[in-house]
Amino acid sequence: MTALPNRSGVVETARNYYNSEDADNFYFHIWGGEDIHIGLYQDSHEPIAQASRRTVKRMAELLPSLGRQSRVLDLGSGYGGSMRYLAGLHGCRCVALNLSEVENERNRQITRRQGLADLIEVVDGDFTHLDFEDDHFDVVWSQDAILHSDDRQRVCAEAARVLRPGGYLVFTDPMQADNAPVDKLKPIYDRIHLDSLASPGFYRNTLEQLGLTLVSFEDHAGQLPQHYARVRQELIDNEDALLDRGVSRDYIERMKSGLQHWVDGGHKAYLAWGIFLFRKPE
Repeated sequence: MTALPNRSGVVETARNYYNSEDADNFYFHIWGGEDIHIGLYQDSHEPIAQASRRTVKRMAELLPSLGRQSRVLDLGSGYGGSMRYLAGLHGCRCVALNLSEVENERNRQITRRQGLADLIEVVDGDFTHLDFEDDHFDVVWSQDAILHSDDRQRVCAEAARVLRPGGYLVFTDPMQADNAPVDKLKPIYDRIHLDSLASPGFYRNTLEQLGLTLVSFEDHAGQLPQHYARVRQELIDNEDALLDRGVSRDYIERMKSGLQHWVDGGHKAYLAWGIFLFRKPE
């Protein structure tokens, strides 16, 4: 696939990665398929998909009103499970925006099978350049996607711009702790091809400067290493099946190593994760 115009090198790197056969097979068959995001686990052996769906449900619970008139934009929608959940339960009209055409095609196929194509538009796009009018959405939603941008301030500005007055921004993102020793995080930076992660303080300060009001931040930092450890074990347990699907051994070994860096960083309290809820004043 050729590079798309106005995309940074970091964005193209992420796009090419998630479009790869290795990554698509890994995220669809190991990470959970519907929801490829960090889960809220009740125990360390809980299925990944079940814990990840619990995150979606909790985020939806934080929103005061969702219904057939609600317009929701998901930034970095992956395979689209979150928007199918909202559309199926509440009848919301959703836009699932994502940079991977491979993931988006899976999203469209699953959405059609579930009879939700009339409520969900799947868009190939970059969340640093949103092709939507100001004040357009009642909810902007994102799960573990903003970290892949090298211009997170612009992502926040675009989210604030398209959100209507009185609307809500709800999101999660793997972050570095506010007081994290950045030299200890280089293995993680290298894996995502960036030189930093955002922090809880960055999101609070940036979004408040953009005029949004922090409603709540649920700190679930302990879930991050638990989730990555759970994914890593699932990868190990299903290694032969992935090889049979054509996933390269090199990818599997690199993924084992990369996941362990996230686990270690989480256990050492270098990393943060949780659910943010902001509101745009009327």
